[in-house]
This record gives sequence, C-alpha cells and structure tokens, in this order.
Amino acid sequence: QVQLVESGGGLVQAGGSLRLSCAASGRTFSSYAMGWFRRAPGKEREFVAGISRNSDITYYAGSVKGRFTISRDNAKNTVYLQMLSLKPEDTAVYSCAAKVSGGSYYYIANYAYWGQGTQVTVSS
Repeated sequence: QVQLVESGGGLVQAGGSLRLSCAASGRTFSSYAMGWFRRAPGKEREFVAGISRNSDITYYAGSVKGRFTISRDNAKNTVYLQMLSLKPEDTAVYSCAAKVSGGSYYYIANYAYWGQGTQVTVSS
C-alpha cells in the first residue's frame, strides 16, 4: 500500500505555470506506474497524464499534450506534473494515484491509493 499527498496547487493567471508534486510514503513507490487526474466542478474525474515505473513511457490527455509534463523521482518517492500555458479550463482539483492494474493508463479503474487532491484555479 502507498499513501499519496499532493501539493503545489494555487491560483494563477491564464498563460501561467504551476508544478504539482505528489509525495508517496512507503518503499513500494517505484513498483507502481503513476497517474495524474483532475476533476473540474460539475464534471467527472478525467485522466491527465501517466508515467511508467521507470519513466520510459508517458501518456497525456489530448487537452494537455504539449503543455503538461509528467515526471518522477523514485529516489524521492515523488511524481510531478509541470503545467505550462495554463488555461481557465484547466481549473480543477488535481489528484495523483498509483496504477495497480494492467491495461490502459487512461482507465481510472486501474488506479488506487488516491491522494486528497490539490486545487488549481486559472483565472482569465
């Protein structure tokens, strides 16, 4: 099992940037692929980005590709989400999760051990 704590959210103007962090407890972090998801007000949680255990494979939602970058540091038990050129439609609660099942990175049911989330608000 792993416990996840997100940080780095905040209020930023459109065009700005933020870097989210997700710190994991436990010594099994490196055995999990990881993902970032977000939930905007009134909408369902959606996939944002995913990264394999050794960082050799990354996946992105089409809406963030080219603007967001997921990375991880297994020595620090941390996964990051660098967000550039933020848009008002990126406003959401961002959460990280560990991928515990095989199959698609985009499928939310393949993840568990969710963090509590961090709020990102992008003003126009």
